Amino acid sequence: MSEPEAPPGKHGVEEDEKKQERRARYVRMGLSYLIATMISLWLVQVLVMTPADRGTTIPYSEFKTKLADHQLVKVSIGANSITGEMKNPKAGATPQTLPFSTVAAPSPGGDPQLADELQAANVTYQFEPPPSAFSTIFFQYILPLVVIAGFWFLVIGRMGRGGGRGLSAVFGVGKSKAIEVKPEDITVTYQNDVGGADEAIAELQEIIQFLKTPEQFAQLGGHIPKGVLLVGPPGTGKTLIAKATAGEAHVPFFETSGSEFVEMFVGVGAARVRDMFEQARKAAPAIVFIDEIDAIGQARGGALRLGNNEEREQTLNQLLAEIDGFKTDASAPVIIMAATNRPEVLDPALLRAGRFDRQIAIGNPDVIGREQILRIHSRHIKLAEEFDMDQAARMTAGFSGADLANAMNEAALFAARRKAEAVALTDFEAAIERVIAGSEKKSRVMNEQERRRVAYHESGHALVAALVPHGEPVSKISIVPHSRGALGYTLQLPLEDRYLLTLDELKDRIAVMLGGRAAEVVEFAMISTGASDDIMKATELARRMVTEFGMSERLGAVRYAGQQMQYLGKTVEDDSQISTETRQVIEAEIQRLVTEQYDRAQALLKDHSAALETLARQLLQHETVSGSVVKQALESGQSEPLLPAVQAQATM
Repeated sequence: MSEPEAPPGKHGVEEDEKKQERRARYVRMGLSYLIATMISLWLVQVLVMTPADRGTTIPYSEFKTKLADHQLVKVSIGANSITGEMKNPKAGATPQTLPFSTVAAPSPGGDPQLADELQAANVTYQFEPPPSAFSTIFFQYILPLVVIAGFWFLVIGRMGRGGGRGLSAVFGVGKSKAIEVKPEDITVTYQNDVGGADEAIAELQEIIQFLKTPEQFAQLGGHIPKGVLLVGPPGTGKTLIAKATAGEAHVPFFETSGSEFVEMFVGVGAARVRDMFEQARKAAPAIVFIDEIDAIGQARGGALRLGNNEEREQTLNQLLAEIDGFKTDASAPVIIMAATNRPEVLDPALLRAGRFDRQIAIGNPDVIGREQILRIHSRHIKLAEEFDMDQAARMTAGFSGADLANAMNEAALFAARRKAEAVALTDFEAAIERVIAGSEKKSRVMNEQERRRVAYHESGHALVAALVPHGEPVSKISIVPHSRGALGYTLQLPLEDRYLLTLDELKDRIAVMLGGRAAEVVEFAMISTGASDDIMKATELARRMVTEFGMSERLGAVRYAGQQMQYLGKTVEDDSQISTETRQVIEAEIQRLVTEQYDRAQALLKDHSAALETLARQLLQHETVSGSVVKQALESGQSEPLLPAVQAQATM
């Protein structure tokens, strides 16, 4: 009795299409394996079954000629071929004999005089017994087929157990590279290892609570977000916070990165995504963490992509499908966390509600957070009793958590080099100097003229910073060359964190940047190449003021810059929508801003030339001085207050 046919409809059509596609795939696989089998048999015949010492193949007539000329040494006569050794025709060459082969005279009859001719030529010869039919068939056909069939069944079996993932399941290519960390092996916690991220920790507390007691949320019918995206600048501890979340929740932690999904073979990344999520479901409750998710999550067809990458897009599509299939209820709570410092390039489908619908921003820590981080990284470092942690935190404005860890470690190394018993605040200051400017290169010797020019250059930076209303305080000035290419530097350390800057404050910064070039002009009436980096930074800041911040009266509050990388501090320029006339206005405004502050710096230094001379002389004598010397130079060298015109310009 036959089964009733399924009623026609969309579902039935889809099933038929799937069956046809499956049959076509099996036919293609069968043909490919048949061709591979034939090629394998041919290679076995040529490379394995054919003797490797047959030597040069010669015609039978040449064989008879060499036999008559007594050029043969020994001969082995088989049923279908004759092999042996003949004398090397090249005199004095080594080896003395060469292997050869030729086709034997066909049977029946063959060459009846061959044995007599070999005997007369005094050639050593022998007859090979004919191979048995069974051995020929077995070794040339049956054995290769058995090996190929065994490999076939191995492939089919592995493909079946691999969920139809093809050859990637056979060779383990499609297996996820995510590292599973057991709950007992996670030693990172919020209290002991994370600082300066109180807001992020507060948002993650409900994630931890859900993983611990999911039934609490299920009673009210609510559900926790499936995906949590951690965004922030490099070095702010996004990976550390993800590990600490798993440590607080006491659940397995699957750690991987976006680049581990992308391979040159199409489909491997998608297979690895499936395998990773399958492992996570088995270990639920668990946390899956994908670091640098922008490697696979970039917007499809966006302006920042230079063409399509089929493998990356397939991996992203599979990731989206797996997130949609995630269960966050009481039966199998699994949370996927990801981190990136490029959220602006992510595909909108990845950030929509129901996927990565919760974003947690983790920025550089404030002064309180920096103090917490410094205390964490100094737990195993012996600090001096007078070490002021609050002052150390204020000296590192703008530092990320990784920068703070590096600075504290460098401070310990400095203290160890001078064989101190504990790390002092002076060691920490030296560490900050090394992080910013690099290590000193005292082996680089400058002539006296260059030293004098560098001294006035750095004195110009320091004096302008002290004279402008919004200049940041100078901590140290040095004319010792450093490893990052600087012949000298002026170190300014802000006293507080700043999140907004006014027009006057930005102008003061440009004036300080150009103070070195201005000092060279005031003292030597000649410029040099030493201000190239200062000019680049001043021009870039002026460009941002005009094109991003809308601080030009001629252009108004209009943005002309390209797309900005939110956490990387870079801008992807795209001026295709800007007219030629507007570009000219932009360049004119940038030039105006820079020139005005350059002239302003020159005017300030001319009015305080005595202080400039005093400070430069101190640098030439000591090479490195503290910021207090700047104040002393101004107090001892200032003969009169600022002129009213300059005063007004400095505060505009």
